[in-house]
Amino acid sequence: MIFTLALALLADLPAATAPPPVERCGYQIVQSFPHDSSSFTQGLFWHDGHLYEATGQYGRSRVARLDLQTGKALAETPLPSDQFGEGITRWGEQIIGVTWHGGVGHRWRIKDLKPAGTFRYEGEGWGVTMVGDELVLSDGTPDLRFFDPATMTEQRRVTVRFAGRPVAQINELETIDGQIWANVWMTDFIVRIDPATGNIVSLVDLSGLKADAGASGTDKVLNGIAWDAKAKRLFVTGKYWAKLYEIALANCR
Repeated sequence: MIFTLALALLADLPAATAPPPVERCGYQIVQSFPHDSSSFTQGLFWHDGHLYEATGQYGRSRVARLDLQTGKALAETPLPSDQFGEGITRWGEQIIGVTWHGGVGHRWRIKDLKPAGTFRYEGEGWGVTMVGDELVLSDGTPDLRFFDPATMTEQRRVTVRFAGRPVAQINELETIDGQIWANVWMTDFIVRIDPATGNIVSLVDLSGLKADAGASGTDKVLNGIAWDAKAKRLFVTGKYWAKLYEIALANCR
């Protein structure tokens, strides 16, 4: 993995030039919940007692409000069959979502998931989150792009870096206590990113969680982070996983 390689490279750097150590954390499972194993999870967030999930795949992409205890959709809206859904985030009374190719974004009313408009952007869409008043988009490159959510005008970019080296494949995003938490596609890691600099300040190693979920195969990777700020609960899941987890960080060093 890219992080294992980067750590090995760091060991060869002279002490005077080595960057400050990056915190590494494991996890504990607090509890698990059912998750629809047919859902190719692309985006996830928590709001007002429910999970909201976006799924991908052509002809199967949707945005849905989920019941935590059963994993079932209480309401859902499909995307056009020629669009591959990606990340979602809440902006006020709207859900804003992006698609993988084509540069088409959507807005839905959060109260009933009815369409509230579309917008355009350049490049691919992977994950989205709100940091303060800005919407942050990942697009598969090492760059995070910051937008005005009202106009979707790009404002700035930062490059995600681990030990000074750019890190690509930044995927689903969530904001927790001012930091951007992100899945790194095809790995068992969540990275915690300083949005001002792009520097990775912490790694969360979720090795073993995929196996616990009974998921196997290259497409059934970790993806999906949601934060219940009121109850301080952290939820994670993956593509086609049969479980969604509440976890707690452990053994940080």
